[in-house]
Amino acid sequence: MKQRIFLFICLLFLPQCSYFDDLLFSSSSIVEDNDLFIPESADTDISGWELVWHDEFDGDALDRTNWGFNTGGTGFGNNELQYYTDSSDNAFVEDGLLVIQALEGRTRGLPYSSAKVWTLGLHTWRYGRFDIRARLPEGQGLWPAFWMLPMFSNYGGWPHGGEIDIMELLGHEPDTVHGTLHYSDADGHVFSGTSYTLEEGTFSEDFHVFSLIWEEDQIQWFVDGELYQTQTEWQTRNAEFPAPFDQELYLMINLAVGGDWPGSPDETTIFPQRLEVDYVRVYQEPNTSDE
Repeated sequence: MKQRIFLFICLLFLPQCSYFDDLLFSSSSIVEDNDLFIPESADTDISGWELVWHDEFDGDALDRTNWGFNTGGTGFGNNELQYYTDSSDNAFVEDGLLVIQALEGRTRGLPYSSAKVWTLGLHTWRYGRFDIRARLPEGQGLWPAFWMLPMFSNYGGWPHGGEIDIMELLGHEPDTVHGTLHYSDADGHVFSGTSYTLEEGTFSEDFHVFSLIWEEDQIQWFVDGELYQTQTEWQTRNAEFPAPFDQELYLMINLAVGGDWPGSPDETTIFPQRLEVDYVRVYQEPNTSDE
């Protein structure tokens, strides 16, 4: 795989996931021989890891013991244009896939509807390996994401409590995904991360596995088992390292429409748009499960 890697650290006084301010870029090294084994089945053992939670979406409806809905249309600090619903028009299970579908049409005063599912109040984890196999949408103004936030932050509200973005994609750059950390220093919001670009094709053409390995002093991002980023430095102004990434986090999957980072849909954007998730699997080292 060809990779375009950007390491950026930026101070912002903006709500979460806002990337449009000035960026400071520097190079990021890649470790050789870094393949991560991706099992085809949840039943396959992985050396050094124990499967502690997963959803293969094999039923005919979303498992509400695993997932809840975050509904609303506040713009979420990014001037997003969708209203998140719990409607089966926007989130459903079909042919072994979780489908999050963005639709055009006014919903509660907003021009689009979509869905955000999360494990808030159901499942949280502290450290581990997270594998998500998915096919991503493509088109101007689309913004799918897999990300994590603290259920009960020990270090204050966002960004002091931290945020881990496992994967984000801008629909007008369908061959590139981003992995990012958000945290704080004495001046406010800080984020650091990189992007990964496919050698050929786009993330809408086929399924890919997006993996995160989160350890006490290191966080790594992978695409299809290939390492593209390692971060070992972060902070929060309210505690010492490894805070804030030393506390229980919950998982979110969503498809946003519009916003400051991707921009609005235009005449080239086709609706409906689908984010399709084949599975979500969480592994931890044996005898370390915090659930």
